[in-house]
Amino acid sequence: MAAPRSTDPQSRKLLGRLSLPERRFVADALRAETVGGVLLLVAAIAALMWANIPAVSDSYDSVRNFHIGPAALGLDLSLQHWAADGLLAVFFFVAGIELKRELVAGDLRDPKAAALPVVAALCGMAVPALVYTLVTTLGNGSTSGWAVPTATDIAFALAVLAVIGTSLPSALRAFLLTLAVVDDLFAILIIAVFFTSDIDFLALCGALAGLVLFWFLIRKNVRGWYLYVPLALAIWGLMYNSGVHATIAGVAMGLMLRCHRKDGEEHSPGEHIEHMVRPLSAGLAVPLFALFSAGVSLSDHAIAQVFTRPETLGVVLGLVVGKTVGIFGGTWLAARFTKAELNEDLAWPDVFAVATLAGIGFTVSLLIGELAFAGDQVLTDEVKAAVLIGSLIAAVLAAVMLKLRNRTYQALTEAEERDEDHDGIPDIYEEDKPDYHLRMARIYEEKAAEHRRRAAAATEATAGSSGGGNRPA
Repeated sequence: MAAPRSTDPQSRKLLGRLSLPERRFVADALRAETVGGVLLLVAAIAALMWANIPAVSDSYDSVRNFHIGPAALGLDLSLQHWAADGLLAVFFFVAGIELKRELVAGDLRDPKAAALPVVAALCGMAVPALVYTLVTTLGNGSTSGWAVPTATDIAFALAVLAVIGTSLPSALRAFLLTLAVVDDLFAILIIAVFFTSDIDFLALCGALAGLVLFWFLIRKNVRGWYLYVPLALAIWGLMYNSGVHATIAGVAMGLMLRCHRKDGEEHSPGEHIEHMVRPLSAGLAVPLFALFSAGVSLSDHAIAQVFTRPETLGVVLGLVVGKTVGIFGGTWLAARFTKAELNEDLAWPDVFAVATLAGIGFTVSLLIGELAFAGDQVLTDEVKAAVLIGSLIAAVLAAVMLKLRNRTYQALTEAEERDEDHDGIPDIYEEDKPDYHLRMARIYEEKAAEHRRRAAAATEATAGSSGGGNRPA
């Protein structure tokens, strides 16, 4: 997603006003993510109810452990694995496109503009990992889950904003989105480097050959979904069988798409494909993953384990404390050493609230939890419960802080969206254009003329009424 891009008058501002094209891109992306986030929330609640209601809890395990797929191709997988390895490849495909766009056409191509979100995101991943490692080391627990609390789930965060009814200014929303994109990038690297099992080099070479063909077809501007979809499925299947996590295939293909616009293009091919695939990712792939992964026991004993076992306590503290301290501290350090000033419309408590909101880790955190403790189903479920509880705590704390500033956010949002000259461009982006002021002058002159006409008519009506009242009966 896009990072906050300052216009020229605000070039030294942190979290300054977005450029108009960036603002529109962020707004379009947010619509799909917000709807997907609500569906994700519904799916997570449904999974928890399904797994914890005694009458149907056994069927939950039966359904998600049901195997389907061609065994001859090494793809006889459970529904849970199809969701984690297959559907999430679509999610990471979209993440790859987002990252490519930011690197070649967005703010991440400018080192100065990229510094703030990248530093904040890196600190927001490093500190939770350190918190987890410290807690588990002191408690003699397993450090294998150090990466679990490092990811931010942007869809879930937006769902929280939708539920509590607050409206963040576009700069804060874009900042949150960029954090999630950088999180996704490093989560991909973590999965590829630390959670790759024994490698089948023949299958890996086949996957790489498929990726080369995919790149070649794109390079030659070959079009046709009937070519790319079967090829993408083949690349995914080979990548899965190679031992490298299959979602890496999705990222690689997303990064290969062209995301810069040529002359005469309204949208680049990457933007066009992202626009088509994002609803599938946010509205189907991620909610189904949540349905088959979020169903863990939340009995009194299980909840007690979350706060007493070092691995699960490390996850909770990593999400709630580590994320907040890391992102807020990284942002403050970026401001301190670059001598940049925070946008005067915002305050540091706003950054702190967004940093707390970023502690909502769900999709990628659940995935890494499954990979980190793959040999221990009990601990895997407890870690998942810790992710849910930690995310819930972060959501509640952020909701309280954001609600306290909701009136300010609403005023800023209304100012960003005001379009009194009805030309489709918010007025705030035209204040330095003479044509805008001339249009507004004409509008006010027409309004003044209309009010003078009404005043004259009201005066005549009053005079007529008074004259009629003095006539004899």
